[in-house]
Amino acid sequence: MNILIKNCNLISMSDKREKIEENIDILIKAGKINMIAKNIEENVDKVIYANGKIVMPGLINTHAHVPMSIFRETLDGYNLQDWLEKKIWPMEDKLNLEDIYYASLLSFIEMIKTGCTTINDMYFMTDEIIKAGLNSGIRLQTTRTLMDIAKDGEIRIKELEELIERYNDKEETITLNIGIHGFYTTNAPYIEKCANLARKYNKIVHIHFCENSKEREDIIKGYSVQSPVELIKKYFKDLHVVLAHSVKLTKEEIKELANENVHISHCPVSNLKLGCGVANISYMLDKGINVSIGTDGQGSGSNLDLFEAMKYTALLQKGILENPKELPAYEVLKMATVNGAKALGLEEKIGAIEENKSADIIIINMDTVTSIPINNVFSQIVYNIKGTNVETTIINGKIVMENRVVKGINESDIYNKCNQIIKRIR
Repeated sequence: MNILIKNCNLISMSDKREKIEENIDILIKAGKINMIAKNIEENVDKVIYANGKIVMPGLINTHAHVPMSIFRETLDGYNLQDWLEKKIWPMEDKLNLEDIYYASLLSFIEMIKTGCTTINDMYFMTDEIIKAGLNSGIRLQTTRTLMDIAKDGEIRIKELEELIERYNDKEETITLNIGIHGFYTTNAPYIEKCANLARKYNKIVHIHFCENSKEREDIIKGYSVQSPVELIKKYFKDLHVVLAHSVKLTKEEIKELANENVHISHCPVSNLKLGCGVANISYMLDKGINVSIGTDGQGSGSNLDLFEAMKYTALLQKGILENPKELPAYEVLKMATVNGAKALGLEEKIGAIEENKSADIIIINMDTVTSIPINNVFSQIVYNIKGTNVETTIINGKIVMENRVVKGINESDIYNKCNQIIKRIR
């Protein structure tokens, strides 16, 4: 379908364009952005009139556990390790393929309705997650979680290799990475095998890292090192690595990481809810580390609304550093778009609205009581806009939501299915 968006206020997030441009048209052909200009005249299948509305790149969630939508608000009264071991893992053992599919669809509906067009997932029964991703139209980077605490690590590696062989370069919206649960759920020989797998297939490594104090202590004790960063330098020296959380790092360790090819996925809401603390992302950015934004799974992060995550990201840094100048709103928008694309190795495709890039675009209705008047549009988006302000979502040139209606999915059926799943396994 060829689409023409007319008269929008464009926030392209491209360093080749102005930060905001008024009354711009965007022509989409064959899934890509074909032209950006004023007064485009073209015979197309669909015209979207966006007068007074903001058009910007779809948001990119760089760390999540997609099927955990059904575990929303199960956390109260637990720390991270107890929640996983006593609550989540026993329920996950009861999940079947159909459960994973419908729980994933629930998450993808949530993403589409809140302006997130790309997600980096780490879970299991991955074929069902991919099936749900293809049926919803979402852009998905995923894996088969690698860990070895149940001594099934070799099986997991084999399953991930099969996934890579099955999907690698087969679908425009599906990519794979090497998702390692964490150093504390693996051992040194297994980490080395995972790193070699990343080298074999030229894939990104995605791993939980220093989420809380106990994890940090377990890594240091389990690997007999002075600092967890030693393991990044030892095992992943030549690899592209996405470190999820990275809350418990010293300034010296951050400086060391700045010399490695690491990208941080900052998950502020989940880290607060789990009592982990607040990552010093201002210092990371200052040292040149690429920092993006994630939500974590809804069990700890509550939702997949990256607008909410952006607001927390900005406010927390200003608060803990007692400096209102920290993290200007436009820099936070970069974290949720271009930085996310870079973290996932997709910067040539997505993250900014530029000619020849994939058309992953959201249209935001600014005509609401909490967004009038607009004194600073970037601050307005970060602090006042919510996912529900997103009116239209386009992914890979396909309209997946228009006027708040998700295309091709019966939402009520998915809600009923997920309610039934949690009643059964709880």
